[in-house]
Amino acid sequence: MTFSDMLNITLMQGFAGLSLFAVLLLMGLGLAIIFGQMGVINMAHGEFMTIGAYTVFMFSTLVESKFPDLMPYYFPVSIVAAFIFAFILGWIVEWGLIRHLYKRPLDTLLATWGVSLGLQQVFRTAIGPKEVSPTLPEWLMGSWSPHEGLDIPINGLFVLALATVVTGGVLIALYRSRWGLRVRATVSNRIMANATGINTKKTDRVTFAIGCGVAGIAGAAFTTIGSTGPTSGSLYIVDSFLVVTFGGAASLLGTVASAFGIAQTQSISEFFMTGSMAKVLTLSLIVVILMIRPQGLFASKVRR
Repeated sequence: MTFSDMLNITLMQGFAGLSLFAVLLLMGLGLAIIFGQMGVINMAHGEFMTIGAYTVFMFSTLVESKFPDLMPYYFPVSIVAAFIFAFILGWIVEWGLIRHLYKRPLDTLLATWGVSLGLQQVFRTAIGPKEVSPTLPEWLMGSWSPHEGLDIPINGLFVLALATVVTGGVLIALYRSRWGLRVRATVSNRIMANATGINTKKTDRVTFAIGCGVAGIAGAAFTTIGSTGPTSGSLYIVDSFLVVTFGGAASLLGTVASAFGIAQTQSISEFFMTGSMAKVLTLSLIVVILMIRPQGLFASKVRR
């Protein structure tokens, strides 16, 4: 194997890692909003991702059977729908359950774990236990070859672009909108935020729902690289918490950096060793770095 072949393989593995990076980033963004900004450990976060993936599948099935001429256009619409459905369910979960458990992290963890198991059973009953995949539009298929021997999947480029747009939107919303101002004021000093007239309960509800909605978008992105089953989201929940913890719980910049580092390390190392050993290598590096920097890569200085 020549050096050029090795370079092409490494680059292709790196681009494959970008697809995983995009999904981890979107999952991590949702968790960074919920866990980092609100201190809520949402064990059902993966199921909101699954809701987004199933939304794309149902849109695909409906359009393919009833409106086949719309197949090239359904995917962007289904991404918006995935956000809306996950947002609405997140709003309901916060109103019916989470709002009663603030400042009780263990109770929140157990309650959301129960929600996770319940949603998985709903998926099995309503859709079925088998994994499903949507029919993707033709413009998402194929690859781009900028160089001989180097093929970059178009769906990976799309997912990366989607993650970039969503990340930019979250950053703008958090630092340039009235909602973001309320969130930052609530995180900084909840009592003073209440005193200035901010409805912190409503802010918490919207924040939780937006975090769940972003997880729904992650699920929509996931359908381009894998099939979806009732437990698909739970397979990513540990990695998502690693992304948030490793990057710094309240730092969106840290979430981006850690998602990229974890995805690239895992993807490139999987070519040279087994998948389980690549996972062990990634986790070992994270543990070593967290021993040096327990606060994560980008610790956020916030008054509590």
